[in-house]
Amino acid sequence: MDESRIKVYKIGDVAKILGISADSMRYYEKMGIVKPYKVKSNDYRYYEAWDINFIIDCLWFKQFGFGMKEIAQMVSSISYDELEDTLRIASRQLREELSFQKMLLSRLEEQVNHLEVSKTLLNQCDIQDSPEVVYYLNRHGYLYDDTPEIQQLSKQWLPYLSFGKRFFYTTEIDTRDALSWGFSMDKIYASELKLDQSPLVYPLSHDRCIHSVFKKAGKYGISAQSLRYIVDYANREGIRLHGSAYGQLLCSVREDDTMTGYFEVWLPIQE
Repeated sequence: MDESRIKVYKIGDVAKILGISADSMRYYEKMGIVKPYKVKSNDYRYYEAWDINFIIDCLWFKQFGFGMKEIAQMVSSISYDELEDTLRIASRQLREELSFQKMLLSRLEEQVNHLEVSKTLLNQCDIQDSPEVVYYLNRHGYLYDDTPEIQQLSKQWLPYLSFGKRFFYTTEIDTRDALSWGFSMDKIYASELKLDQSPLVYPLSHDRCIHSVFKKAGKYGISAQSLRYIVDYANREGIRLHGSAYGQLLCSVREDDTMTGYFEVWLPIQE
């Protein structure tokens, strides 16, 4: 091949060809992916089509989520079999991530639908089967549980709070500060994420309940007494309550210049 016919490109030219920055080009050089020819008199860098091919390979791998250190090895010294294994592992990881993202999308769409439906239930009572959930409690009244077991459990749940809900629980509706707080999660998600295996995580099965949505404004707006209107409804309708009340924070929004919480609540009944 007549080397005199090989064209070379300055760093700015390559950046324009590939749609990347000159800083990215220098980073690829720093990583040892490309080794441009440098003119000693002015320190200009010159690249051949050969160098550009390596950078294109880097951009291809990068879009699959590979890190630069891994990419540098993949474009310079990896064997055929090693490349096949690496791509197979990445494919499996991407499939797992896709499954997680689909589950996250499902959870988000559920929440949008839940907010829409809950608007029609504000301060109203109906009879429904409660969802099947698991929960744990980490605050009683205004006092957090700082035991190592609860702290460890919270760390396990923290990365998956998007699948959970702020959960409250009370056995004493007529007392001011009897609410306990924690987190709940639909059993289907908890099982998939393996968050239902601690003895401190309790199940709640489907139960026939009085179901309602209410709102409370301000820092200390909600208490067990907030549920008194549901007890009054049960008394008027001749419904016997059976078990503890529990529910979730649906959302916190600003209304009339005050932060206001919307809460969904369930009170099991005896049929």
